[in-house]
Amino acid sequence: MSSSFGSVFKVSTWGESHGVGVGVVIDGCPAGVPLTTEQIQKELDRRRPGQSDIVTPRNEEDRVEILSGVLDGVTLGTPIALSVRNKDHQSSAYNEMQHTYRPSHADYCYDAKYGLRAWAGGGRASARETIGRVAAGAVAKAMAQALYPQLQVIGWVQQVHTVFCHVQPAEVDPAVVESNIVRAADPESAEDMSVVIREARAKGDSVGGVVACTVRNCPVGLGDPVFDKLEATLAHAMLSIPACKGFEIGSGFGAPALRGSEHNDPYYMDGERVRTRTNNSGGVQGGISNGEDINIRLAFKPTATLMVPQNTVNDEHVEVQLRGKGRHDPCVLPRAVPVVEAMAWLVVADHILRQRSARI
Repeated sequence: MSSSFGSVFKVSTWGESHGVGVGVVIDGCPAGVPLTTEQIQKELDRRRPGQSDIVTPRNEEDRVEILSGVLDGVTLGTPIALSVRNKDHQSSAYNEMQHTYRPSHADYCYDAKYGLRAWAGGGRASARETIGRVAAGAVAKAMAQALYPQLQVIGWVQQVHTVFCHVQPAEVDPAVVESNIVRAADPESAEDMSVVIREARAKGDSVGGVVACTVRNCPVGLGDPVFDKLEATLAHAMLSIPACKGFEIGSGFGAPALRGSEHNDPYYMDGERVRTRTNNSGGVQGGISNGEDINIRLAFKPTATLMVPQNTVNDEHVEVQLRGKGRHDPCVLPRAVPVVEAMAWLVVADHILRQRSARI
């Protein structure tokens, strides 16, 4: 089972949802990057459960501990190990799932592939695995901003079920995103989205939606022209997030409705800088960043665990019914935002280091 991501800035996550703990090992981070526990904890606090009444009530502080690779607030250039203990696991809630496959979960596929699985909480298939990603993303952010202080990654909830937030990427204010429990880009949309999420929870149901993300002030030249195109590694990163089912960059699936004369991004000179008048390319052309904002959108499915009976089968291949138990998000979107940002930071940091070795 591969649990690693990245080429130069490489991360390997570990741990199960209801095991002793979860975490990550980061290899390839240069020495001399200022890094504190507080920087990492700030991002984990945005991902942790129990933040509001529209997310899972699992009571975890998700306190991070730096085990190696940092001395006196500075990275050593050696592997950085980060650990978070699991404290509020209630494995008994999953007793029935030990032999019964939850619809749209990884239970059946894990059994078919490995012949066994960590059934309590979903093991490695649980969204709790993303703790390691968010912690590593905080390190990647510190490294990338040490080289490019103006670099920003901003994620927000653009859609929940049929409710849309129409703020344009260039106008999204991260302070507004963090001011509401949904992490929408405007308060009005956030209120409407929270109503939809609460209604779904009250019915034992769930809803999905779209997380958008923009990378601002990205340096020109990140990405390779063939298999490791910047958008290809971004897609790999984002589609590896639990519940993410779709990736779009720039004009995305709107491009087929345009003619080339409408879709092309004309170049112009802005002082000494080459710019584009439009940004249908989403900040990436030929697999390489062009300096414009990198705009992506991710589709997230409705949470699979429902508090109503569903038809399924058990590990003896007998058809049965199963009703969800345990503590689950009725919508993963609010807590997915910091995970999306973390994966974007990991991709950008890796490509920054790759680019620094690509030319003299």
